[in-house]
Amino acid sequence: MKKLLCAVALAFAALPAAFASPPATFTEAKVVAKQKIYLDQSNSATGDLYCGCKWTWVGKSGGRIDLKSCGYETRKQQTRAERTEWEHIVPAWTFGHQRQCWQNGGREHCVDSDPTFRAMEADLFNLYPSVGEVNGDRSNFNYGMVSGVAPQYGQCTTKIDFQQKTAEPRDEVKGLVARTTFYMFDRYKLSMSRQQQQVLMAWDKQHPVTAWEKQRDQRIAAIMGHSNPFVTGERKWALGYTPQGAGVASAPAAKPAPAEPTLANALSAGAVLGNRNSHVYHLATGCPGYSQVSQKNQVAFGSEAQAQAAGYRKAGNCR
Repeated sequence: MKKLLCAVALAFAALPAAFASPPATFTEAKVVAKQKIYLDQSNSATGDLYCGCKWTWVGKSGGRIDLKSCGYETRKQQTRAERTEWEHIVPAWTFGHQRQCWQNGGREHCVDSDPTFRAMEADLFNLYPSVGEVNGDRSNFNYGMVSGVAPQYGQCTTKIDFQQKTAEPRDEVKGLVARTTFYMFDRYKLSMSRQQQQVLMAWDKQHPVTAWEKQRDQRIAAIMGHSNPFVTGERKWALGYTPQGAGVASAPAAKPAPAEPTLANALSAGAVLGNRNSHVYHLATGCPGYSQVSQKNQVAFGSEAQAQAAGYRKAGNCR
């Protein structure tokens, strides 16, 4: 019996943490992404997002790039070229600018005040380790085709057009970034330009889902509780597609405003009606002044004791 129980325990221990709580913050998401999604990818043939470089994990969620593994040559920023950074495939600037909180105070204000922004910032589908320098160069540029730009990072084929503010990732991940972008715009009900849709739809068609993309989707789904439907084939983006907005946080129900202390309220509650001007209260029966208190001065109480506790005295003409 003990052997059977041990076997069952080991079987469950080997399962992924299905339906674990999604990370609540970007900081938490980076740690979860390392531990649950990309831990065994630092040495894989797929490599980082933009250049296919291998890396060594450092600390809770950082990494040191093996530049020789992908023939990477630093363009300008050596320190960032040597480290991994977590790329938001759909930049925080892009989805943040479609939230009112960003207009009211930028990213920090969104983190503090907007649960939908926090969910977008920490969404594991949208995160991927990348060479820090390329991540910085990509900035918040849209994806698109880049022509007339000489190689910028040695053998790394990702290209950045700084004048047109456009980034073209390597072919190996064009399908992945397209389907991730569709997911983010669909889940959080974002608006995408027609030009961007056309580029990404072409990449989605030209670069079908790979075995790694499916595995990545399954790993993330075990934590987030849902898959990317554009990876599983449940949904297909087309011009005019209407985003569903399943990830948009519902606004908390507004608390009903306290009822104005009117004569009708007092009568329905069998209450005592006070005059805020004279600090005199009247009873529904036996007090002639009960119906004569002006609406702007009415204060309803549940009992004489409440009225007296509030500093009111009983009207002298009450019988």
